[in-house]
Amino acid sequence: MILIRMILLATLALFSGAATAATAGPGTGPRELIVCGREKVFIVDLNTRDAQGTPQTIWSWRAADHPELPAAYRPLFRSTDECKAVDGGRRILITSSGGAVALVERSDGRVVFHGRVHNGHSADLLPRGRIAAAASRDPQGAKGDALILFDIAQSDRELWRTELTSGHGVVWDEARQVVWALSDREVRSYQLVDWDSPTPSLKRVATITLPEAGGHDLFPIPGTVLLSVSTSTHCWVLNRDTRKLAPHPALADRAGIKSIAVHPVTGQIAFTEAEPPNWWTTRIQFLNPAETCAVPGEQFYKVRWNIAAQ
Repeated sequence: MILIRMILLATLALFSGAATAATAGPGTGPRELIVCGREKVFIVDLNTRDAQGTPQTIWSWRAADHPELPAAYRPLFRSTDECKAVDGGRRILITSSGGAVALVERSDGRVVFHGRVHNGHSADLLPRGRIAAAASRDPQGAKGDALILFDIAQSDRELWRTELTSGHGVVWDEARQVVWALSDREVRSYQLVDWDSPTPSLKRVATITLPEAGGHDLFPIPGTVLLSVSTSTHCWVLNRDTRKLAPHPALADRAGIKSIAVHPVTGQIAFTEAEPPNWWTTRIQFLNPAETCAVPGEQFYKVRWNIAAQ
């Protein structure tokens, strides 16, 4: 297992041209995962497990439990599909394919922003309290397939939108001051425009065509210039500086990968892989070192380490 980890990190370093995350081992420090799927988002402590190996749940959130969220919004969070630590871990950004996005406080789960995103699949927090969200397929073609901007001070109000076919991923890149967005067949980058005004927008500055359709997950690999990307039947890494794609060194030929997250301290990879014919899984899988956390009856979709990734 040590050899596998060394090969993975060497490959990432070679492609990224930058140092990779430290390799302290999975038992070093907190190992908290944010997990979403169906109506519940929760955080588990992987270092504390019961006799069956199920990790302890240390935090949970359901829209139905929060009266500050308008009643019309609560059913929209029936199928959560993004759960990302933002604002230094003080808040969690949640999207749902049911049609919404919410920003919630980590301390008490209070909803501080909500907006409508048809078939929402991802979002990220941008400077000046703005949120970019990805809307996926809309059979009617009127509300989905878009990249949408919001301001957290103005719930339920779009600031701007642009086409993004089958939008599935959004990442704010602080170092490069761009937004990365994933569509069915492309990864795009956008610059901030008129950001100090009440009418901000985004300008597309780069387009990288994917080797196959089915763009699904887009997430930073901490300590590198890389983004992990999953498509229908493969996984990739994208160099944000050269804008080149290469097969993922550990998951290249895995199909149905819904999320990939690398721990910024240990380098351990957590990922979810659909169990056909379902879109969900009952297992969270890990590499470097390899392990599996299975919880029968659960429907996991995405997992993210409870540490903001850049």
